[in-house]
Amino acid sequence: MEARQWDDPAGTALRKEQRVELDARYGSDDHEPGPLPSAADIDHFLVAVDPASGVALGCGALRRLDATSAEVKRMYVVPHSRGTGVATALLRALEAAAVERGWTTIRLETGTAQPDAQRFYAREGYTPIPQFGVYIGSPVSLCYERKLKTEI
Repeated sequence: MEARQWDDPAGTALRKEQRVELDARYGSDDHEPGPLPSAADIDHFLVAVDPASGVALGCGALRRLDATSAEVKRMYVVPHSRGTGVATALLRALEAAAVERGWTTIRLETGTAQPDAQRFYAREGYTPIPQFGVYIGSPVSLCYERKLKTEI
């Protein structure tokens, strides 16, 4: 796992791949309520890299919500690396970064057309919660939360 700048070329490419996949799943590019994440509001961005080849396999970010919570943004793993532990490693690294920053709650939004993500987050200890923030009232948004231990 490597901490990178939001505009890192590998991270940018991964986020574009994610966007293409989500546009195809939802049949449009109108599937994310609220402001898109940016360098100005992302507090921590990680890229998972294959140690042998140096190829970027996935990414994930944290955006601060308030003094004690953050939101996972742009969690994505390339299709050929799904099921290999990359996503779990990314999520655990994001949780550890949250704890380092004093955040005790992680929230996230995924969509109704992403059953694989829904299963993943449930398996990783995230529980469904009512829609929060910009997701309130969204017909395609499902929200989850996990309370973090002070040490991971």
